Amino acid sequence: MILLGTAAGGGFPQWNCACALCQAAHRRTLMSRTQECVAVSGNSRDWWLLNASPDIRAQLLATADLHPGPGPRDTPVRGVLLTDAELDHTLGLTILRGASDLTLYAAAPVLDALTTGLPLHGLLDRYEPWSWQLSTRPGGFDLTGGLRASAHPISAKAPKYVTAASPDAHWVTALRIEDQNTGGTLIYAPCLADWPPGFDELLATATHALVDGTFFSARELGAAVVSANPDAGQSRMGHLPVDGPTGTMVALARHPSLRRIYTHLNNTNPLLDPASTPSALIARAGIEVLPDGAEFTV
Repeated sequence: MILLGTAAGGGFPQWNCACALCQAAHRRTLMSRTQECVAVSGNSRDWWLLNASPDIRAQLLATADLHPGPGPRDTPVRGVLLTDAELDHTLGLTILRGASDLTLYAAAPVLDALTTGLPLHGLLDRYEPWSWQLSTRPGGFDLTGGLRASAHPISAKAPKYVTAASPDAHWVTALRIEDQNTGGTLIYAPCLADWPPGFDELLATATHALVDGTFFSARELGAAVVSANPDAGQSRMGHLPVDGPTGTMVALARHPSLRRIYTHLNNTNPLLDPASTPSALIARAGIEVLPDGAEFTV
């Protein structure tokens, strides 16, 4: 498994932000990060992308295992599994246009949004037809290379570009990826609007968890950019914060046997600074923040 990118939408630093953390990244005293995306494989030859960030070209070029070959148009990328229809998880699909025989898995509302609201389905098929598949099928599905996947609905938060979203639709899913050779299992949930019912049970089936670390605190975004609405971060963007009595750090403490890693870090998040007090706090809790390009085996 390779963490191709670990930042939230816009990356780190963001092009239009001069908050203290972004200024530190511009000065190169903090490490830059690309927008969140993961590559998984069960045999190191057939690779699947978990989400497709707008930075996917740079991420693929920076990762030797994902380079093309041996033929002039061969690629080890077999397809994409989407957790949602957000722009920072789908716009990278346009970079993959022209690749043949790719398969895309997503929940039904996401497939519909990519057909109507953000019509990538028709656009991509004009270059090379892909196989568009439902990810929430009962029992899961096998992926080339020895992986088995399943998608589990966790939120009804629709992207902003969808103007008539059903409040009951399963817009956001967590992915469960099992390596059938090692028995290791990853739960991948970069977008958690809350701690949904059944999520603890899902984590109990896994060895690794890669979860939403967008904001350290609920009031963080407004404070960092001097917003008139200090609660803008959590309420507007739908991400459960790390800290606090109902935050993910407390919830993840119920699963000490898991390897627990935060991803999708917003540019205002003090966890971007490994010397910060919040970074020390999660380290004491046994939770990690890893850099872009980090690799590990489940």
